[in-house]
Amino acid sequence: MTASKVTLSGFIKVAQDEIQKVKKHLQRHIQLTREEPGCIDFTVSRRASNPLIFDVYEEFKDGVAFDNHQIRVRQSEWAEATKNVERNYVI
Repeated sequence: MTASKVTLSGFIKVAQDEIQKVKKHLQRHIQLTREEPGCIDFTVSRRASNPLIFDVYEEFKDGVAFDNHQIRVRQSEWAEATKNVERNYVI
């Protein structure tokens, strides 16, 4: 049996008064995620039509890699910086 890739797509919506805090932590979050074992792709891009929305695409080699990512993120500075953002994802 082979492990199946896990993909997540969607967006986060940031309140105007929190945008600078999110931007401050975003590049480090992207870097750390891309360095994780099993990360195939991790892309976050700000929407031109609405700069308070960031589109997110994640791809991991399997469920274990994805779960490990989730565990790391929950304990990260990114989690603290984005605790109030609205998350809209499909896995």
